[in-house]
Amino acid sequence: MSSFHGRLLIVDLSARAARTEVLDAEYLRKYLGGVGLATRLLLEHSSAGVDPFDERNPIVFAVGPLTGTMVPAASKYAAATRSPLTGFIGDSLSSGAWPLALKRAGYDALVVVGAAETPSYIFIDDDRVYFRLARQLWGAGCWETEERIRRELGDDAVRVASIGPAGEKLVRYASIGNDYSRQAGRTGVGAVMGSKRLKAIAVRGTKPVRAAEPEALRRASLDLYARSQGAATAKYRILGTPANVLALDALAALPTRNFRQSTFEGAERVSGEWFYERHASKVMACAGCSIGCDHIYRVVDGSHAGTQVGMEYESLYALGPLCGVDDAAAILRAAELCDRYGMDTMSAGASIAWAMECYERGIISREESGGLELRFGSAGALVAMVEAIGQRRGLGQILGEGVKRAAASVGRGSERWAMHVKGLELPGYEPRSMKTLALGLAVGTRGACHNRSSAYEVDLSARVDRLNGDRGRGRLAMIQEDYAATLDSLGICKFLRRCFDAFYPEAADLLRWATGVEMTAEELQRVGERVCNLKKVFNIREGWTRSDDTLPPRLLEEPLPTGVARGARLTREELDDMIAGYYEARGWTSEGLIPPGKLSELGLEI
Repeated sequence: MSSFHGRLLIVDLSARAARTEVLDAEYLRKYLGGVGLATRLLLEHSSAGVDPFDERNPIVFAVGPLTGTMVPAASKYAAATRSPLTGFIGDSLSSGAWPLALKRAGYDALVVVGAAETPSYIFIDDDRVYFRLARQLWGAGCWETEERIRRELGDDAVRVASIGPAGEKLVRYASIGNDYSRQAGRTGVGAVMGSKRLKAIAVRGTKPVRAAEPEALRRASLDLYARSQGAATAKYRILGTPANVLALDALAALPTRNFRQSTFEGAERVSGEWFYERHASKVMACAGCSIGCDHIYRVVDGSHAGTQVGMEYESLYALGPLCGVDDAAAILRAAELCDRYGMDTMSAGASIAWAMECYERGIISREESGGLELRFGSAGALVAMVEAIGQRRGLGQILGEGVKRAAASVGRGSERWAMHVKGLELPGYEPRSMKTLALGLAVGTRGACHNRSSAYEVDLSARVDRLNGDRGRGRLAMIQEDYAATLDSLGICKFLRRCFDAFYPEAADLLRWATGVEMTAEELQRVGERVCNLKKVFNIREGWTRSDDTLPPRLLEEPLPTGVARGARLTREELDDMIAGYYEARGWTSEGLIPPGKLSELGLEI
């Protein structure tokens, strides 16, 4: 199957043993790789109801079929497990050289089960797997861990995916870091590694990745390289995703002060333009990427001098406007701390924003905040609370549980402004002024996620009135979900999506030329639908009910107070109508369950 290896590596930490299994051609054809393959393997290697921190909860890593080929921006891996934050499927993506190393070691996927007796790391050296002690690394940050493992192994070509102190201390939104600036950031995959006392997975891969039709793939890849240097990716290349700040603020879609507002008076001071003019250091690209969206910023003076970190819009939104903070240097410092501790910037920022609102309402006292004046806009409190969460110290102990559990613990009505869906904190888009997005967030299988849905693209187009929802949004949201799932299974970065004239036919060609697998555009689209349904199967198994598909009370009860969308509302009736349209488009029951006939139609033998 050419660029497919057809090999699965299973590592048992408890037994300190490893074995390989065959992934046959039909299996790979149905799930491809990435999120699709990781979800399927998670279902097969886990049991219903297992606690996310139980050693029987596996964590699965899968690369895409195009990883390691000439296709640009295809060096991604998916990590999937039962999320300690939501209890449902936790799937997170990252890119860089680590997935290339895993592919070149000869594997399409890795399943890690069991738990080590003492802190350890795995070293995968092509066909050999070594279990090494990591006591000396326990407590080290992600960046330091990468450097020290490479020194220990004596090879700078070794690639490392690791957790930081947040993962070790089971912060429920701990991330996995790799290649210094990349993270599998959401749903707490790093905490599951921590529960297994698995500090890192180091990989050295030296095997070739062969294409079925190398010349055809080369021509198509060069064409994509050229397209990726055009207008479709200009935003990412010039300013990176922080370019979204001013655009969303103008649309009254920039969540501010824990979603109390949708515009931020300090937007200009946290804009992509501001960061570029005052803090730009360099631009980086993931392995095999022709776009280069990773903008690295540096603080050169003041109390945070020396801070250097990559900044994406979602991190900026969560640590900036959501907390009412417009101090760019403090935001960069908070983001750097998140990366070093190994935790999701979005969930960290949302947890702090919730705590700031609790403090201002008198629910959290100054004594409970560790003496901090934990108010919106306090840059010092922001940085201090990120450190407290990473160390699980003081108020950081409860904030490290995520806003759903924190609000349940504190009570006193704080659940009302705990901004999450299914336990996953909201991304940086205002649902009341983006109604298709509102639907996508409510029904998302991993919780409030813009990336698994991309429904916001519908709202930002001319196809709909973004301020008014209707039943027809269900089909539009479904189409976007299936599209995102296909990209995530192929392992193609979403920033490349606008470089295709007709995605499904062109992607089917790339797949054929890389792997030799013949697939029509319609069959490839069906893979995305199959994967979305498979994720829902996992959630249903873990106790999902119709009541889980909803949004926080604030979004369904309070109108927007500022901006061009002032007065805009999202009612429960409006959301329920859109959800009904979504279930109908999916072919599910009115309660959101999947009929056996639908599973059969998709070839899902569960």
